Amino acid sequence: MLTDMTPNRPQVDSTSTPALSAARRTHDEPPRSAALFERLVELEQGPERDAVRDELVKAWLPMAHRIAGRFRDRGEALEDLHQVAALGLVKAIDRFDPARGAFESYAVPTITGEVKRHFRDRTWALRVPRRVQELRNRVRLARRDLTQRPGSPEPTPADIAAHTGLTEEEVVTGLEALESYSTLSLDAALATADDGYSLADTLGITESSYDVVVDREAARKALRRLPERERTILYLRFFEDMTQSRIADQLGFSQMHISRLIARSCAHVRSEVLGECECPTGSGRASAA
Repeated sequence: MLTDMTPNRPQVDSTSTPALSAARRTHDEPPRSAALFERLVELEQGPERDAVRDELVKAWLPMAHRIAGRFRDRGEALEDLHQVAALGLVKAIDRFDPARGAFESYAVPTITGEVKRHFRDRTWALRVPRRVQELRNRVRLARRDLTQRPGSPEPTPADIAAHTGLTEEEVVTGLEALESYSTLSLDAALATADDGYSLADTLGITESSYDVVVDREAARKALRRLPERERTILYLRFFEDMTQSRIADQLGFSQMHISRLIARSCAHVRSEVLGECECPTGSGRASAA
């Protein structure tokens, strides 16, 4: 025979104990809520309306915190989620029309949507355009739908595109976004490396010689369009490393004239490479001196 060993508890009349009555009342049905909403709609902007709204926020805040609690353990501090949910609650109170029904049926999706938007817009390690985030969600749901049956193969981008109506390029973008929610530190050790190599060790560096190659190729065409005498002078000066005096003696000019021709030819080539020269190349202006 079972015996009730529970200690005797005093019988308390809930109707005579306001504290107990308030504890049993759910947060979803705050006292005077309907009357406060009716009053809020009638009031104009000002201190009185702000006071009524603050009272409603305090009354419904526990519900907002409960909604935020559903998203705990997803990488965001619970205090931050409480703040986001409170913001959603304020928006719901400001937009609610008492004539349309119960406040809870309107506030719950509003607050939930605010918290979800927070995760969508604020918790990515890198700023991702909203369009890419939406592609990511559509691709994620399509993959889940296509792999629900046991033994289903991993869907290809073409399968997902046919299922969602997206292009294969958009599906590839969404698949890449699936792996881009968080970033990996450059100091992270490589899983296949036993000697302490990090991800940063696999990255290349900027090669300055590439710029030299580009500059040479850009200048080559402009040099070919110079008059032959100017090309000869530049070749002797910069490739044979001859002094201006030696060049002047070899070509029968003064050293000052060779200096002016070198400066003028270099400026002409530079202007043409940079797209700043409006005169026709090899017009004879440099060789006329």
